[in-house]
Amino acid sequence: MSVDAKLSLTPVRWMDAVNWQMLTLVMMLSSIGWVMVTSSSMTFAEATYGDGWFFAKRYALYWCLGILCAVLVAAVPTVIWEKYGSLFLIGALLMLVLVLIPGIGRKVNGSQRWLQLGPLGLQASEMVKFCAIVFYASFLARRGQETLVDWHGVFKPLLVLGVMIFLLLLEPDFGASVVLAATVMAMLFVAGVRLWQFIILFVAALGGLMLIATLSPYRMQRLITFLDPWADQFNSGYQLTQSLIGFGRGQWTGLGLGNSVQKLFYLPEAHTDFIFAIIAEEFGLVGVAAIMGIFIALVICILNVSQRAMAGGKVFASFATFGVAVMFAGQAFINVGVASGLLPTKGLTMPFISYGGSSLLVSCVLMALVMRIDWELRLASMNPSTKMSGEQKSAAGVRSGRRQTAAGRTKSYASEHGKPQPADADKPSAATALQGAA
Repeated sequence: MSVDAKLSLTPVRWMDAVNWQMLTLVMMLSSIGWVMVTSSSMTFAEATYGDGWFFAKRYALYWCLGILCAVLVAAVPTVIWEKYGSLFLIGALLMLVLVLIPGIGRKVNGSQRWLQLGPLGLQASEMVKFCAIVFYASFLARRGQETLVDWHGVFKPLLVLGVMIFLLLLEPDFGASVVLAATVMAMLFVAGVRLWQFIILFVAALGGLMLIATLSPYRMQRLITFLDPWADQFNSGYQLTQSLIGFGRGQWTGLGLGNSVQKLFYLPEAHTDFIFAIIAEEFGLVGVAAIMGIFIALVICILNVSQRAMAGGKVFASFATFGVAVMFAGQAFINVGVASGLLPTKGLTMPFISYGGSSLLVSCVLMALVMRIDWELRLASMNPSTKMSGEQKSAAGVRSGRRQTAAGRTKSYASEHGKPQPADADKPSAATALQGAA
C-alpha cells in the first residue's frame, strides 16, 4: 500500500476539524473587549462601587460562563438543534412574557428587560435572539418550501415574528426589535421569499418601525436630536455630542490606551453602548479600522460556513449560520452608527466588545453553534469513514461487480449440471492472478 493510501486511511482527530481562524478572531474581539471595558469603566467603577476593576471582573466572570455555555452548546449535534427547534420558540415567548410580570422581571433605567436568576441578571431579549435563530432555521429547513410559495405561507413565520416584536416593545426594547426583525427577514429572503414580496415586506416593516418611533415622545425626541445634536448639546443631545467629541479627539492614531478624557464622567454609558467612542478616542481611526476589519473577517467566515453547509445539503445549518452572521453584522453596524452619529441614539451593545453579561453569553453561544456546524462540515469532508474518496468508491464498485459475476456463474453452473459448483471452480489460476496483478 502506498504512503498516500495509508494517510487516507488515518482517522481524523477532532481537533483537526476545528476552525482555528474563526476561533482566533473571536478570541481577539473578546480580548479587545475586556481591555476596553477595563479602560473605559475604571473611573466610573471606582466612584460608584469603590472598586476600579468592578466591571472588568464581571466581564471576565461572564466570559468564563460564556465559554462554559459555549462548550455545552458545541457538544450537541446539529440534528438535535434542528429537531427541537419548536421548543426554542416556546422558550422565547415564555421568557418575553415572564419578564413583563412584576416581581419576576426587573426594571433597569425605565425598561423591564431583566430576569433575575440568583446573583445573575439575564436580559430576556438577548436570549430570544438565540432562540429565534434556532427556531426559524429549523422551521425554514423543514417547511420552507411549502410555506413560502404564496402570501398565506409567508404570513405564518411573520405572525410569530410580530408576536415577539410586540412583547419586546412592551418592555420596551426597540433596538432588539430592529435587530431581530432584520435577521428574520434576511433568513426568509435566503429561504426563498420572492424579491417583490421581500421588497413589500421590507417597506412595510420599515414603515411600521418608523410609526412606532414617531408615536413615542422620547423616541421622537431622539430623532430630532439626531438631526441636530448641537442644537441642544447640554440636554437631549449631550450623549451624542460627547461621543462625537471623543471621535474628534482620537484623530488618526488616538491618545493612547487609558488616556481618554470622555470616560471621565463626560460620556454616559462609556463602557456599554458608547464604548466605540472611547476606542476611537484612544486608538484613533487606525484602531477603529482594525476592529471593524476583525468584525468583517468574522462575518465573512460565518457566511462561508453557511455557503458550504448549503452546498452540502445541510439546510438548517446554512440558515442558522446565516442568521448569526446577519445578527452580528447588524448589531455591530447599529452600535458604530449610533456612536458616530450616523444613526439615531439607541442602546445596543457591540458583540464581544461592550460590557453586557447577557450579550456576551449569547454571543459566545451563537459562535459555539457556528463552530459546531463548521466542525461537522469539516469532519465530513476530512474523515474517510464518513466520505470515501473516488478511488475507494471505484474499488468498492469493482469488488461488488466481481461478487455479482461470481454469484451469476455459480447459479448458471447449478442450473446446467444439477449440482453446486465446486468451491475452487471460480478461483482464478495463479497465472491469471499474476497477470491481473501486473
